[in-house]
Amino acid sequence: MSELLARVARGVDTALDRSVLLGYSRIGYAVRRALPTWPADLPAGALSGTEIAVTGATSGLGAATATQLVALGAHVHLVVRNVDKGAEVAASLAVAAGSETATVWECDLADLASVRDFADRFVASGRPMHGLVHNAGALPATRSESAQGHELTMALHLLGPLAMTDALAGPLGASRARVVLVTSGGMYAQRLRADDPEYLDGPYSGATAYARSKRAQVELLPRLHARWAPLGMSVYATHPGWAATPGVTESIPAFASVTRPILRDADAGAETTTWLLGASPRPPGGGLWHDRRERPTTYLPSTRTTEREREAMWRWALNAAGLPTP
Repeated sequence: MSELLARVARGVDTALDRSVLLGYSRIGYAVRRALPTWPADLPAGALSGTEIAVTGATSGLGAATATQLVALGAHVHLVVRNVDKGAEVAASLAVAAGSETATVWECDLADLASVRDFADRFVASGRPMHGLVHNAGALPATRSESAQGHELTMALHLLGPLAMTDALAGPLGASRARVVLVTSGGMYAQRLRADDPEYLDGPYSGATAYARSKRAQVELLPRLHARWAPLGMSVYATHPGWAATPGVTESIPAFASVTRPILRDADAGAETTTWLLGASPRPPGGGLWHDRRERPTTYLPSTRTTEREREAMWRWALNAAGLPTP
């Protein structure tokens, strides 16, 4: 491939990303896959012998991710609140693979006690963990709190993943694992609210709370990667674009109705998560990815974060998750 052709392809990719409407839709995904700069698909059996945990794996992106991982040879650990639904997903994976390929674990990622209980049980099992996908998510209609009294979206999308990854640092580090946080393109519309992480000021909006918590995930990526990279781990975030999942259709039905003709399916939304877990050479950690390319974390001056704000949010998150602050 000539350098000129590569530059044109990268320009098309960037233009799609900046357009949002095209880049996040199934149109953008289809166009990018046709570009000569699209990274190669993972080969058959790329994840054979690996064990990878996926939170929120009973439907949507989580179930699609688990399915893709199993197809590449991984054994998946379905970390779910509803073990009956988890068992149904595990059974369907076993039928497709022709063998038992999944283990179901009960855990409420928003509840720090449940997170630590799961981590203790997993460590005690002696099993390796080569990858961890933080996919569990929720968009509540009204302000809700976790068992520890934290605003629900922040507890589920930031505190739970932070506490879980830290508690599993032993098996994750031993396997040089890759950790992926599934975030949202909606975070681009929000700035980091280190001054109000619990969303106590002003009228509550579930969509805003969701986007704020996803912004916090992305802004703290460099610190998360720096915390665990010395152990051999790599940390990434990826957003799926606009995908037709139960979370979208049930939580924001008006948006889903308007965009239905161009929504991606769950497989397309999940595939960069799967690719990050198996790509060789290992992609650099600490960044935000979409459609197999690292992306900027902010575009608007109004959403840019200062280092002081980032540090304040980091200290709040460590303290709220029950972890020691530096």
